[in-house]
Amino acid sequence: MDSKEVTLLKKALERQKMARKQAERILEEKSNELYEVARHLRESNNKLENLLSEKTSELDGVFINIIDPYVVMDLSYNVVSMNQSAKDFLGYDHKEQDINLWKLVHKDFMEYTIESFSSLKEVGMLKNYRAKILVKDDVEKWVEINASLIFNKEKQPIAAQGIVRDITQEMEVTEMLSEQKRQLDIIVNASPLGIVLANTDKILKVNHAMTNLLGYSSQEFQNMSIADITASDDEEKSKLLMQQMYDGEIDDFTISKKYIHKSGEILYLKISLNTVKNIRNETRFVLGMLEDITKQHEAETKLKAEREKYSNIIANMNLGLLELDEKDTILLANQSFCDMSGFSENELIGKNATDFFHVENKNVLTSKLKLESGGESNSFEVEILNKLGEKKHWLISGAPRYNEAGDVVGSVGVHLDVTKQKELELQKEQLVKDLENSNQGLQEYAHIVSHDLKSPLRSISALATWLSDDYKDVLDEGGKQNLALMQEKVASMDKLIHGILEYSTANSSALDDSKVDLNEVITDIGETIFIPEHVKLVIPKELPTIMADRIKVHQVFQNIIGNAVVHIEREVGLVEVLYKDDGDFWQFTISDNGVGIPEEYHKKIFDIFQSIGNNERSTGIGLSIVKKIIDRYQGRVWVDSIVGEGTQFHFTIKKDHN
Repeated sequence: MDSKEVTLLKKALERQKMARKQAERILEEKSNELYEVARHLRESNNKLENLLSEKTSELDGVFINIIDPYVVMDLSYNVVSMNQSAKDFLGYDHKEQDINLWKLVHKDFMEYTIESFSSLKEVGMLKNYRAKILVKDDVEKWVEINASLIFNKEKQPIAAQGIVRDITQEMEVTEMLSEQKRQLDIIVNASPLGIVLANTDKILKVNHAMTNLLGYSSQEFQNMSIADITASDDEEKSKLLMQQMYDGEIDDFTISKKYIHKSGEILYLKISLNTVKNIRNETRFVLGMLEDITKQHEAETKLKAEREKYSNIIANMNLGLLELDEKDTILLANQSFCDMSGFSENELIGKNATDFFHVENKNVLTSKLKLESGGESNSFEVEILNKLGEKKHWLISGAPRYNEAGDVVGSVGVHLDVTKQKELELQKEQLVKDLENSNQGLQEYAHIVSHDLKSPLRSISALATWLSDDYKDVLDEGGKQNLALMQEKVASMDKLIHGILEYSTANSSALDDSKVDLNEVITDIGETIFIPEHVKLVIPKELPTIMADRIKVHQVFQNIIGNAVVHIEREVGLVEVLYKDDGDFWQFTISDNGVGIPEEYHKKIFDIFQSIGNNERSTGIGLSIVKKIIDRYQGRVWVDSIVGEGTQFHFTIKKDHN
């Protein structure tokens, strides 16, 4: 190796020595720095441990002195420490006796407690544990516990600490609210009214009545808004009111409008809406109650139409209508009343009816209005002077007016102008009076004529008798026949005069009604009139006793029976008196098997002086007297007859003819 190479190696060795010394120096400096850092770390750690110990002591003091109960327990639920609030709340002191919190848990919450404390051990904390416990004397309390685990220096859990809050009153309030909510739910669901809770966008909740009312299910309602179920013609009005409610301009409103049933049917509902506000007085929800008034609306619509119809009728009818209050002040007068009285509506409204009109019999008007104010209806007639001073007769039918409570608040009267009828009635009364006077005069005249005619007839009859007696030996057969014929004519004339007198009094003399046994009447007639030997008068069934004038009834039966017995040409003649009860009337039939009456005479025979054939013994008055008497008993008389077979005379008498 030459010297040059040695020199190079020496230089390299020197450089290595210098580098090594420099590295050793740097290593020594870094070792010193690490030592100082370690020393500072130990000092800091000691300070931190001391500070942590101090803070832990302070924290323990804080927990011991807090208002809420604070408890420390080991992992077997045994109390290690507790503050005074915990002692007061639980009623136990861990320094005086052993306390195991597990034994204080109510039996209903043991499973829940096991699960909760298992979670505490896994997670390290427990939030809002709520359960029922038994404190001293087995008093039940509701508690809420927030707890955390306590670890040793090796980070192992050795205990648990927690703050206990008494929530008994809160739970009682919550339970009461829950019960009230259940009761409210029952009331809401049992309500006959539809109830809906909604916001601006959609319906949130409905009750059963609402689903029944419109046919949608609860789920279907929750996808709808109130506008969806509102008929289009009412939608704008509803939106305006709803917007005013959400803007705070109104808190509630009630409206009746149309809604659409699921089937498409239109219902008329009354809805009452109220706002539900938050603590900032902002409208959060709207609560609505709906009632089906479809039938009521239909009834009101019909009533309105009827009211309009009858208002038009009242306004235009010929009867005057006047409506008064309880003080007889005029409230309403229709046009007909204005026309009747001559006063305009403005002149009548507000006036007192009893003082305004000039009534001749004002006491009657006052007394009748008092009856109406007492709740009685009545009709009466008054004489009144109209605006022109003309006397008018009004027929008034009045009735009380009632309010919704059923109290009388006035009266309403319908007025009919009966002036013309009254004048006609007065004329009729005068005519009746004149007719009565005329009838009376005619009756008196008939009696006078009867008396004056019968007097010479009796003289002629006497003279004829004297001639027959004095000259019977002188007169030949022709003379005797003429005298006998004269006597017959005198008898016929006497009978005619008697018939005319009876006819004139048949419907004028008063009826003297009494109980009349018709069997006795027929017996008397059979003994009084002439009945040929070949004719029998029989009563197949006993006749009734009726209320009637005995003389008039006797005339009726005698005239008909008298005609029957003389017109029978058979070898065996039969006249029967029959009857039947025809409800309000007695119906009698007198049947014979005589010659019969031609049909053309069936009506004529009841007219005066009408007789059949040339029977000179018939005056033609008897059956006309029968008709007059039957008319007075509100009955009728008729005949059925077949020529050659017989005749049936029928007549009826009303039982209650008075």
